[in-house]
This record gives sequence, structure tokens and C-alpha cells, in this order.
Amino acid sequence: MTSVEGITEYRLANGMRVLLFPDPTKPNVTVNVTYFVGSKHEGYGETGMAHLLEHLMFKGTPTTKNVPQALTERGARPNGTTWLDRTNYFETLPASDENLRWALSFEADRMVNSFIAKKDLDSEMTVVRNEFESGENDPGSILQERVLSAAYIWHSYGKSTIGARSDLENVPIDRLQAFYRKYYRPDNAMLVVAGRFDEAKTLGFIQSSFGKLKKPAAPLPVTYTAEPTQDGEREVTLRRVGDNTLLASVYHVPEGAHPDFAAIDVLTLALGDHPSGRLYKALVETKKASNVSAYNYQFRDPGIIGFSADMREDQPLAAAREALLKTVEDSARTPFTEEEVSRAKTTLLKMMELTLNNSERAAIGLSEWAATGDWRLMFLHRDRIEAVKPVDVTRVAATYLKASNRTLGAFIPTAKPERSELPPPVEMAKMMDGYKGRAAVAQGEAFDPSPANIEARVQRGELPGGMKYAVLSKKTRGEMVNASLSFHWGTEAALRGKADAASYAGRMLMRGTKKHTRQQIQDEFDKLKARVGVDGGLAGASVSIECPRASLPKVLALVAEILREPSFDEKEFTLLKQSRLADLESQRSEPETQGSIAFWRTLSSHYTKGHPYYVPTLDERIAGAKDTTLEQARAFHKAFYGGANAELAVVGDFDPKELVAETGKLFGDWKSPAPYARVPEVFNDVGPKAVALETPDKANAYFYAGQTLKLREDDKDWPALMLGNFVLGGGFLNSRLATRIRQKDGLSYGVASNIDPGDLDAVGTFITYAIYAPENASRLETAMREEVTNVLQKDYSADELEKARAGLLEYRQAARAQDGNLARKLAGYLYLGRTLTFDAGVEQQLSKLKPTDVRQAMSRHLDWTKVTQVKAGDFATAEKKAKAPVPAQAAP
Repeated sequence: MTSVEGITEYRLANGMRVLLFPDPTKPNVTVNVTYFVGSKHEGYGETGMAHLLEHLMFKGTPTTKNVPQALTERGARPNGTTWLDRTNYFETLPASDENLRWALSFEADRMVNSFIAKKDLDSEMTVVRNEFESGENDPGSILQERVLSAAYIWHSYGKSTIGARSDLENVPIDRLQAFYRKYYRPDNAMLVVAGRFDEAKTLGFIQSSFGKLKKPAAPLPVTYTAEPTQDGEREVTLRRVGDNTLLASVYHVPEGAHPDFAAIDVLTLALGDHPSGRLYKALVETKKASNVSAYNYQFRDPGIIGFSADMREDQPLAAAREALLKTVEDSARTPFTEEEVSRAKTTLLKMMELTLNNSERAAIGLSEWAATGDWRLMFLHRDRIEAVKPVDVTRVAATYLKASNRTLGAFIPTAKPERSELPPPVEMAKMMDGYKGRAAVAQGEAFDPSPANIEARVQRGELPGGMKYAVLSKKTRGEMVNASLSFHWGTEAALRGKADAASYAGRMLMRGTKKHTRQQIQDEFDKLKARVGVDGGLAGASVSIECPRASLPKVLALVAEILREPSFDEKEFTLLKQSRLADLESQRSEPETQGSIAFWRTLSSHYTKGHPYYVPTLDERIAGAKDTTLEQARAFHKAFYGGANAELAVVGDFDPKELVAETGKLFGDWKSPAPYARVPEVFNDVGPKAVALETPDKANAYFYAGQTLKLREDDKDWPALMLGNFVLGGGFLNSRLATRIRQKDGLSYGVASNIDPGDLDAVGTFITYAIYAPENASRLETAMREEVTNVLQKDYSADELEKARAGLLEYRQAARAQDGNLARKLAGYLYLGRTLTFDAGVEQQLSKLKPTDVRQAMSRHLDWTKVTQVKAGDFATAEKKAKAPVPAQAAP
């Protein structure tokens, strides 16, 4: 048994590793099973097999034939992910012995008894192919694939996890079944249980489920391919439809467990951070590129460090390439400073601490560290980062950032090649022997997130300046606090035509104040271990905060400064405009963006240009972003920003009296110069519309269908509509739409529906959407129409409705258990004049609904003959391929 900082590892007799991470502050429990198999382990003709198998693992076992149904009815938040060294499956459920026992039994069952059937492969292959096509729409993603495939000549890290299209379409079921039997076994897996649970009981549950599984007699296969030292520059070129020029450069580095990787992590941030990083200063501030980034892959075997740059049409590739390579490959000639290294370390350590203070995040994150070699690396790597010095960063830059170790350019013969020899493999057992880590962080309380309990503990009031507040103090893991601030201003007349100025005003808030630069703000939040988001728009602003109790006063003071005293620095505004334009221009050929804009413009066609709810075209957005001036942004802030019409909600470990007093000092005298009157929404009966948009050379298409509804949250039909939509297009892969369009027909990787009621105005929407291959447009539209029509004309079964109801109620309860979500809800309800008694009432109504009630409510509000349908994709090419003659087959 090994224990590090509150996490304890056990070994079962069959070789399975088990980690227990108790956290009573969470009313949930997370079960995460990691298999040490990923795309690295695939053979010839099997690319994408590990990921395809992940999909089939949700297709059932003899005892759990409908996995999505079983997960949904228990209110689970599940998923599975595949990467190069591992595959993992996890679900977070409301904490109870029954749910935990079920989840462990289910995961043990599907470890060895999953169907992996031919019929499921046939349907799911097309879903995964749709996912593949979705990735094909992104030039940046494809460029990364090409660069890695050139960087790795022999090692399978050079293969994309999604796989080759031909392999996905042709892989035999017997090879997939053999892959499953070979790697899905207890001695190749690690189980993590985190959250609220009884350790002794849980060990018993684990022994009775996973403990009964036998260790196969055949030994686990071992991978042994090693990538040789790179001996010269390499280059790839990608030519596809797109809008912005992209540049990428990668360099080989040691495996993730190597002691050098801590310095490599710091190096990555020191070069790629915004706005302090060397690349940002060398390319973005000089306008050679609109955006830059740096990243690294910390793998079980030697990985890479990479750098990228995005250029708009007027930014030459040659100049950006020269600047990027000079900045990266000459970085060691200018030794890294204490300030650069300290800043990067602070950011990295903050992110690790935030992860460790959230048991659910940590439980899933442990998959990555275990796949790198040992889960305790999470802690050892943190310790190593703390010990990194500037000389270490300069050394690794000199060691690995060499032209001969680069994949970007063409091969050039060199008389005396300079190579980067990687160090020998790490002796993992020797390195980890005796490592104990640190003391576990402070535990919090077990909290009941029911509306009644929340209302019993919430304190509400109003500050002298008019800001309303709702605070809920409770003990949390790591003494964490979540806060939400919302501000409102303006009138319909006053806000007309000011959307672009308002957008820039909001985006400039975090880019500097009269006392702090953009970098100083970022550095201060890192030091305070705070995750802060500030967003300002046309009719108001919002702030989200997550930080430890001790940091809260300083975080609030800095947030007040950001809101009240932005500097509107001219240099930052120029950089922001450049980035904003690059982002907008890159969307010209994207089917999702084009379809979404067309859809919402149709539903909002009654709002004239300049109205606060007007939906602009992409060209109008680009023009607005280009023409808006710094003075207009500054003037908007001066004319509208203020805290009189605002709400504050705080949930977590804090002193309510101190918080209220401090907030009153910060915002009590801050009022908007302009009057405030909420801009009402107006119902628009659009009627049936059909819009088709061509987006050439895009493998994936997008479909939207929906209608406007006369509906508010307090409408008597809302609970029934919520439940009806959960059956139609909600839950986890178990809705009518997902079962038909994804599971059965295999047409779409992502398909769902949503009914959104108005909160204060009776203006709501019903939406369905899906991604799909353009050649499947007709089949998709037919399936969507049939499934929506069925829920309007035929009653649900009692069993279907009961399971949906149970899952929906669990999802609502789980949402309230997240402190950030609860803070946002409390703030929103202050604005609406509600308490969580409203939620209790809705859930009481949900518990009484009968199948006929739901069907009648759905049919009263929804009508497929009135929906607006928008599709965007390369339909012309699909039609051309469909009309092409089929090649004659050669005789056997």
C-alpha cells in the first residue's frame, strides 16, 4: 500500500491498481478506470482502433444492454477518452453506496464482457468517421497531424489517435475483439475512486467486483519501438481551403518522467505565454502574427515541445517563420531570467493546486500521469517544478531547441550535423522508491445540495449602493470559494448601435488598469491562486471567481479595480483588434459558424440593425471589429459601467460579514451615469424557412432546425417540456435522437435538442442540431423529422418516462452540487427575484408528470411544419460524387 497526500494505492491479487481519494466535500463520487492502451499500441491497418473500441464499450454487456440508459437514469456525468498511451472511462454520480456499487460492478463487467459486436461496429464506425470528418474541417488540427507524422518516423506517436479513414472503414471485427481481449484486463488497468464514500465499504465493493476478475495467463504485450535521434530539419506543407496562414514547429524532448521535463514545462510557458512570452513579444507585438502558442506532450516515451503562429492575409509567412525560429532556437543565447522562470512556475503550480483541490478533476487527471509511468509523478513533477532555476531552463532550451531536431522545413544536407541525443530511460521504480509527497490538504464538509438545504443556509441582502447579494458559507476542500458577479446597465435607445464598442470595452478590462499592466494582473491572480473571468458586453458584465479563502479579499479588490479603472492602453487595443479580426476572418469558410449565424438571423429577423438583439452577419462583425476605435470603447465604459444594478453570489469557505463589508467598500459608491431599463425580448413567429449554405472542401456539415416559442420558465408547461426534451435530445447518448441518429443509423457524432424558455419574457426557442457528412443530408433530415414528430404524436412509455425523470432530477441535483454553478444560479435568481423554492416547485411538478401530460405539452408548443432548417456544408461535392459512375469491379 502506497499513500501520497490523501491518495492511497492498493493492489488486487489479479494485478489491478486501485487508488482511493476520499473527499467528503463533494456530494458526488467519481469512478475512473484507466487502461494502459492507446493509439501507440495499434498495429498496421489498426489505426484508430483504440478510439473505436472506446465507442463500442458504450454498446453494452449481457447484463447492461443499454449503457446510456443505465448511466442517464442514475444522473451520471460519464465519458471516455483515448490518447496515445491510455484509454479511460469515467462517470461522476450522486454519492451513495448503491450508485458506487453499481458503477464498480458495471466497469468490472464491461472490462471483460462487452459485446464488441459486428452490428455495433458497422453503425459506430460511421459515427467515428463523422468525428474524423469534423476534425478534417480544422486546418490547424490537420497541420498538427502532418507535423507529428513527419517528426516521428517509426514510433506510433506520429499517428493520429482518430486513425486513418481507410482503417476505420475496413477494420475487421475479429481484430477489434482481439485488441479488446489483449489489453482490457485487470493487470493492465488502474481504478480511481474519488469523492464522498466510505473507504472500508468501497474496498469491499471493489473486491467483490474487480477482485473476482482473473488475470489472463498470457503476458501483456510490451512496446519496444524507439524513435531514432533526428538528424536534420524536416518540413511539411498542407494546402486546403481556409482563411489564415498557420505555422507549426516541433522538437523532440525526453519522456515525461525525465527530470528535464519540469524545466521543459517552464520553458514552454516562458516562450509561449501571453503577453509576457518571448514569442508573443517577437511576433504578435511586432504584428508579424496575430496569435502564437507553445505546448508540449508529456508522454510515456519521448515526446515533443511545439510552437505555432497564426497569420492574417497581410502578414507574410516568411517573416513570421524567421521570427519564430530565431526566437525559439536562439532562446538559450539570452539566458532565461528569474522573472520569466518565476512567472511560469507560479502559473504551473497554481494549475496543479487547483486540480488537487478538486477531487473530480484530479481523479480524471491521474489517468494521464499513470500512463506517463506512475500516478505519483503528479506530485513529484510539482516538486521538480518548484526546484527549477533559470539555468535549468536555459540548459534544456540549448539541448533540445536545435534546427537539426526541428520538424518544419525541408531536409538540407549538412556537412557536420548537430544532433540532440536523448538521455537514457528513467529507472521508474528506483526514482519513486520511498517518495511520500506532502500532507493532505484540509477537508471540507459534506453538503446537501437540495433546494431546501440551500435556502436554509443562504443569506441575502442589499449593499448601500444597490448591489444585491446572496452568500452561502460552508467548509470546502482546500478552503476554496466560488463567486459570481453580474452587472446591468443601459436602455434600448441608449444601447442602440453600440455593440462593437461594448464588446471592445469588455475585452479590454483584463488588459490593464491604471495601476496594473495586463501581465501584472495575470501574475497577481497566479500568486493568489485564483481563476478569474471578467466579461463585459452591451447590456452588462459578469465576473467569475475561484480562489482560496485567504486570497478572496485581494482578488475582489483587484476585480473591482479591473472593472472600475481600466487603462484602455492603445498598444493593447491594437493587439486585441488584430487578434479579434484574425479570429473572425478564420470563420469565413467554417460550416458551423456560417450555419449558426444564418439560423439565429432567421429566428431574430424582426430586430433591426443596431437593436441590442440584432444578429449581425460575419461580414458585419468583421467590419465592426475593424472600424471601432479605442475612444469609442473608452466612451462606452465611461457612459455605462456601474454597480448599482448588480448581483453578487458567493459559495464556499468565507466569513459572510467580512465579505459583505468588503464588497460594500469596493462597489458601494460605483454607479452607472446612464439609467437602466431592461430591454424586453419580442416574440417573432418566423414560420417555416429553409436555408442551404455551401462551404467548399469541408468534410463535415452542420444542421440546425428549430422554432420560436411563446414560453417562460414559470409557464405551467415548462416542467413537461423540459422532461419531454430530455427524452428527445438530452441525457447521455440515450435520447431518442441519439439512439436513432447516432447509435442506430450512425449518421452523426454529435446530435441533440434543446428547449430554452424565456426567464422574464415569453420568448423561448426549440432547437435541434447535428454534425454529419454532406452525402448523408437527406437521411439525417428524415430521421430528425421522424423522431421529433413521434414525440409529438405518440405517448411515451411509463418506463421510458420514469427513467428519464430519474436522470433529469439527478442532473439538476448534481449541477447544484458544483459551487461555481450554484453561485451563478444564486446571482441569476437575485436578478429574477427568485429563490431555490422555484427549483423545488419545478422538481415537484416533474415528479408528478404522466406520459400523456408530457406528450400533450410538447404537441401544444412544437410543430415540425413550422421549424426553420439551416444546413451548411460541401453539398455540391457530395452530389458530384453521388452522380459519378461506379468503377467496374475486376473479376476474382
